[in-house]
Amino acid sequence: MTSEIQRWGFEAAAWPFQEARQLLQQRLRGTVPEKGYVLFETGYGPSGLPHIGTFAEVVRTTMVRRAFERLAPEIPTRLFCFSDDMDGLGKVPDNIPNQDMVAQHLGKPLTSVPDPFGTHESFGHHNNARLRQFLDAFGFDYVFKSSTQCYREGLFDPVLLAVLQHYNELLNVMLPTLGPERRTTYSPFLPVSPKTGKIPQVPILAHDAGSDTIVFQDEDGTTVETSVTGGHCKLQWKCDWAMRWVALAVDYEMAGKDLLDSVQISSRMCRMLGGKPPNTLIYEMFLDERGAKISKSKGNGIAVERCRHRLRHERPPDLRAHWLLKPVAHRYFSICLARRCLSGWSYQRRTGHAPTAITRSLRLGGRGCYTPDGFRHGSLPGGDA
Repeated sequence: MTSEIQRWGFEAAAWPFQEARQLLQQRLRGTVPEKGYVLFETGYGPSGLPHIGTFAEVVRTTMVRRAFERLAPEIPTRLFCFSDDMDGLGKVPDNIPNQDMVAQHLGKPLTSVPDPFGTHESFGHHNNARLRQFLDAFGFDYVFKSSTQCYREGLFDPVLLAVLQHYNELLNVMLPTLGPERRTTYSPFLPVSPKTGKIPQVPILAHDAGSDTIVFQDEDGTTVETSVTGGHCKLQWKCDWAMRWVALAVDYEMAGKDLLDSVQISSRMCRMLGGKPPNTLIYEMFLDERGAKISKSKGNGIAVERCRHRLRHERPPDLRAHWLLKPVAHRYFSICLARRCLSGWSYQRRTGHAPTAITRSLRLGGRGCYTPDGFRHGSLPGGDA
């Protein structure tokens, strides 16, 4: 029997329900995926401290997940928060201590760079922990996935072998998008140097699908043959994203507007590898008070801990409404601007001028549907939903 919330959900104008309907009706055709659950994914690059933009992607994806669960409560769902912590450190962030020490490890996977804060096994582990602590504080229901762990434990190995088999086809997708100089060195595979532990940007001299290996010239000029499995290699960004979609069978993942080209290219690669690209919502970026894109490495975002501490006394419906605003428009964010925005929403709600789609979503979505505090427990620190 269809409940009142289900009936309303199939007609709701709020964007989370629109996204959920497309996922249920167009992609899944109302059926349970072969893996037994619908997989929502968010991605995080731990090259710098997590900020409010990182948090927003988890919030918004959870909104769609909860809307989906109200449309199809019989279909299980999961949310993977995936950390690209095997990426090589490209530059030293401006907002960390011991920058000279970190600079000595440029090019190494983030989980091989010493923690400048001295609290964790590596810089990647430190930033992963910061993100997880914040998500846990709000009670989010998610499964954390580490790129380093997935590569080293062999979870990605079957698809890595498929990448090796389709090596030239994948090259033909990427090369037209690169400049002349980059084309001469590009390969889908990035080997980990057995001597330095770094991920060098070096040409691949040969690849052999029969032996599951590649041959490359290391930075010291020596020729090295290495396996593409077991964490001895990782993939370049766009190919890595496609590989992950196939290996995990991802059904839904949002992406910022700056990654639109990456989504299109990765989707083509995903199909080449035998997978189906996930449903994707392209959202606009979070900007600071000066209109600049919030960046982890620049440190111009608001740390998630500070945001939670400063906004803990805001009324939960107001904060929920802030995240419900359509993500396809730019969002300026600072503590001051957030307070102003929320105060304005409070006035609109009190005077009856608040947007209908949002107020109905908050009312009929049910307790815990949209609250950034876990979406199940239904309350923010300092108030009730």
